[in-house]
Amino acid sequence: MLTHYLKTAFRNFLRHRVSFIINLVGLTTGLSCALFIFLWVADELSFDKFHEKDDRLFRVMEFQTYSDYLGTTLSTPGILAENLKVDYPEIQYAATTTWINANQFSYEDKLFKEDGWHAGEDFFNIFSFPLLIGDPDQVLRDKTSVCISRDMALRFFGSPAEAMGKTLRYLQDRPLQVTGVFENIPANSTYVFDFVIPFEDYKERNSWVESWGNNGPRTFVILAEGARSEDVTAKIATYVAERSENSNVELFLKKYSESYLYGSYNNGVPDGGRIEYVRLFSAIAIFILIIACINFMNLSTARASKRAHEVGVRKAVGAGRKSLIGQYLGESLLIAFVSLLFSLVIVALGLDTFNEMTDKSIVLQLSPELIAAALFTAAVTGLLAGSYPAFYLSSFRPVAVLKGEIKTSPGELWARRGLVVFQFWLTIVLMAGVFVIYKQIQFVFNKNLGYDQENVVMFEQEGKVDDARDTFLNELERLPGVVSAAAIGHTLTGQNSNTSGLVWPGKGPEERILFENIRVSSDLFETMGFEMVQGRPFSREFGADTARIIINEAGLKVMGLEDPIGVHIKLWEEYDMEIVGIVKDFHFQSLHTEVNPAFFTLSDNTWNVAVRLKPGDQGAYLTDVQALYNQFNPGFVFEPQFLDEDYQALYAAEQRVGKLSSYFAAFAILISCLGLFGLAAFTAERRLKEIGIRKVLGATVTNIVVMLSADFTKLVLVATVFAIPMAYYLLNLWLEDFKYRIALDWWIFGGAAVVALLIAWVTVGSQAFRAAQTNPARCLKDE
Repeated sequence: MLTHYLKTAFRNFLRHRVSFIINLVGLTTGLSCALFIFLWVADELSFDKFHEKDDRLFRVMEFQTYSDYLGTTLSTPGILAENLKVDYPEIQYAATTTWINANQFSYEDKLFKEDGWHAGEDFFNIFSFPLLIGDPDQVLRDKTSVCISRDMALRFFGSPAEAMGKTLRYLQDRPLQVTGVFENIPANSTYVFDFVIPFEDYKERNSWVESWGNNGPRTFVILAEGARSEDVTAKIATYVAERSENSNVELFLKKYSESYLYGSYNNGVPDGGRIEYVRLFSAIAIFILIIACINFMNLSTARASKRAHEVGVRKAVGAGRKSLIGQYLGESLLIAFVSLLFSLVIVALGLDTFNEMTDKSIVLQLSPELIAAALFTAAVTGLLAGSYPAFYLSSFRPVAVLKGEIKTSPGELWARRGLVVFQFWLTIVLMAGVFVIYKQIQFVFNKNLGYDQENVVMFEQEGKVDDARDTFLNELERLPGVVSAAAIGHTLTGQNSNTSGLVWPGKGPEERILFENIRVSSDLFETMGFEMVQGRPFSREFGADTARIIINEAGLKVMGLEDPIGVHIKLWEEYDMEIVGIVKDFHFQSLHTEVNPAFFTLSDNTWNVAVRLKPGDQGAYLTDVQALYNQFNPGFVFEPQFLDEDYQALYAAEQRVGKLSSYFAAFAILISCLGLFGLAAFTAERRLKEIGIRKVLGATVTNIVVMLSADFTKLVLVATVFAIPMAYYLLNLWLEDFKYRIALDWWIFGGAAVVALLIAWVTVGSQAFRAAQTNPARCLKDE
C-alpha cells in the first residue's frame, strides 16, 4: 500500500509539474529561512549557558536613585566582592573584574595587543573557562602573575606547555609570569578575552577602587547550594549604602546567563534587550513558513477539480475517507521532507555568508537536537500545508464527482482569497519594516551629533605618549596632514565616567543629578568641533583653566542658572570650579538615549588621543602619525580607530536586523509571488474559453490582462488596508527604543503597498498576458 501511495504521489507530481515545482521552491525557501533563524536563535539562547554553576552564578548590580530617574548599572565598588564573601555565608565565591580592554604584551621579539582584564582570585571557580594548565585556586594569587588563553600561548610560545613559567612584559615595563593557560573562550560567551591578571595588581595602582563611594569594576558571585537569590538580594540591598555616606545605591542579584538577553532596564524596570530580536525573528520564521503553507493550500484546493475524478473513482471502489486523507497528507509530507533536504543543502552552502551578516560563528552540526527540530518543523509544515487540501478533497461525494457536478463553492473561494490576503498582509508588514529600519539607520548616521566626527582618528594614550602627553600633542600638530590634536578621557560613544558630585547655587540638599565627567586637554574643543553657546572653551592662554569647568546645555537646564558664566560651583565638595562656558548639546551616547547632563574639566588624567586629519590622502597622513607614535613609543602597537566607525558600531545590532529583515522580506515576497503565479496560471487556464469568446467579440490583450488582474489587485488592496495599522503599531513600538527617531510618514506604508501591488501586477500580469495572446481558435476548438 505504501508503495502504491508513493507511485501515485510521484505520478501526480509529474502530472502537475508547475504546482509541484512552485510548492517545492516555496517550502524549500520557507524552511531554509526557518533553519537559518533557528540556528541564530539557538545561538542567542545558548549565550553564557555553558557554565557548570549556571543556576548559582549571579552578577551583582546596582539601582542608583537620582532626582529624575532610577538608574541601573553593572558597575560596583572594587572592594565589594571580597567583603560580600566574608560577610555572607550564602556566597560561596565572589570575584571582581575590570572591563575587557586591549593591552600590550611582548616576549623577546614578539609583540601583540591582547584583549583581557583584571579579575579576583575566585574567577576560575566562578566561571567555567577550563584551565588546560594550572590550579583555579592558585593561578591568580600572585599579583605579578598572568593567566593566558590557548591562542595567546600559541602566539607567544608555540604551545600551552611551553608558556608555563615564562615571563611576559606587560605594557613594556611590567614583568608578569604565566601561571596558567585556559581553553579559548567559546563564541557564545558574553566576554571573550585572552588574558586575566589578578585584580590586586589593578587595585594597587588605582587607589580609588578601595572607596565605597566609587564604582567601575564588576562583581560576580556563586551562591552556596540551597541559597535563594531573592533572599540574598534582600540581605545585601543596603550593603553599600551602609558603608558610604549619602549613598544612593541599592544592590541586587541578576542571573548571569540571563543578562545577555535581558540586559535592558528603563527607570529601574526590566525592559527586554536582545530577547526582543529573538522574538522578532522567531515570529518572522513562523510567518514565512505560514506564507509557504498558504501557497500549498491555495494551489492544492484550486486544482481540486483536476483530482476530483480520482477521488470519485477511489471512493467508488471502496476507499475510505481516512485512507484518502492519509494519502494527501502523505503527499504534502513527502514534499515537505524533500524541501527539507534541499533547505539543509542551502543552509550548509550559505552559512558562511549568514555568519558574516550576523557576526556569528555558527557551525552546522547535525546534532540530535537540530535533526529533531528540523524533522519536527518539516512535519508540522507538511501537515499544516496539506491538512486543508486533504480534508477538502476527501469530502467529495463520488456520485456528484462522477456526474461532473463539482463546482467551486463560495466558501472555498473566500477561503482561498482570505489566504492570499493574509499572505500579502504579512508581506506588506515586512516591507514596511524594512523601509522604516533603513530610514532610521540613515537618520542615525546622518544626524548632527553636535560635533564633527569626520576625519577624526582616536588611539589609546599609553606608554611614553602618556608620560609626555602635551609634548606628543604638540609634535602631532606639526605634521602636515594634521589639523589639530588633543587628549580626552572619554570615547564619545557611551557612558565612560559620571558623577553626581556637582553642587551649584540653588541646588537642593536632597537633589541628586548624574553628570557625565569628560576630562580633556586644552585643544579638544577645536579638534572635535564642539559649538559654544556661551563663554569660551579651554585655552592655553589661560593658565588657571584647571579650576574651570564647561557645562553642556542639558546640564545648564537641570542647574537652572540664569547667568551661568562666572558662577562658582563645587565638584565633590573639594574643588571650587568656575563656569567659563556652555557647550551646545552633543551626543556622547547612542540615539537610544537622550542627551544627558555633562561637564568638561581640563585634566592630565586622559586616556585617548584624538587627531583631526586633513581631508585627502588620509592613509599617508595616518602613516606620519604612526611614525611619530612609534618614535615616542617604540615597541608599542599602534591601533587607530576612526571615530565615525566607532559611532556606527553602536548600531551594529540595528544594522544586522535591517539587513536580515530585508533578506527575509525578499524571501516572503518570493514565496508570495510563487503562490500568485500558480493561482494566476490556474485561473487563466480555467478561463481560456471565456478569454477566447471575449477576443472573438473584440476584446484587446490589454482588456484581458486587466480583467484577469482585477481580482488579485482587489486582494492586495484589502491586504493593504489590514496591514497598515498593524505595521504602524509594530514599527512605532520598535522606534520607541530611540529617543531620536524618524516620523512614521504615510508614504512609508503607501510605498510598501505600492511595491506589493506592483509585484502582484508583474506576477499576475505575466500569466494574464500569456493567456491573452492565446489563439481564440485553440480556446474554442472543443465547443
